[in-house]
Amino acid sequence: MKKSLVVLCLFMFALSATAQKKKRNAKALIEVDGVCMMCKKRIEKAALGMKGVKYAVWNVKTHELSVILDERKTSVKAIKEKVAGVGHDTKEVKATDTVYANLHPCCKYRNEEIRKDHEGEGK
Repeated sequence: MKKSLVVLCLFMFALSATAQKKKRNAKALIEVDGVCMMCKKRIEKAALGMKGVKYAVWNVKTHELSVILDERKTSVKAIKEKVAGVGHDTKEVKATDTVYANLHPCCKYRNEEIRKDHEGEGK
């Protein structure tokens, strides 16, 4: 009885350790605010400049940043912080007003008029 209990405990421990293993090629989709091709370039450059990010493409139409990352070197949260650091909001991390204010006037995605001006881009 004791042996089976020990074996069961070891099995459960091994299973939990395997489930928490960080992936070398994890995929993630991150919603990022932006409106134009200048935004696209800035967002992708910020993400790709991070150690551990292997692929980053932002879709102007859907506002989704598709990334492949090495979770041993970076995290989705760190990518969101980096993107916000160059002026683009995510659902969880917002760009500071100072950084946002420094964006090119064409890229002021918080302004409804500018959003309307860019409707149809990226199709």
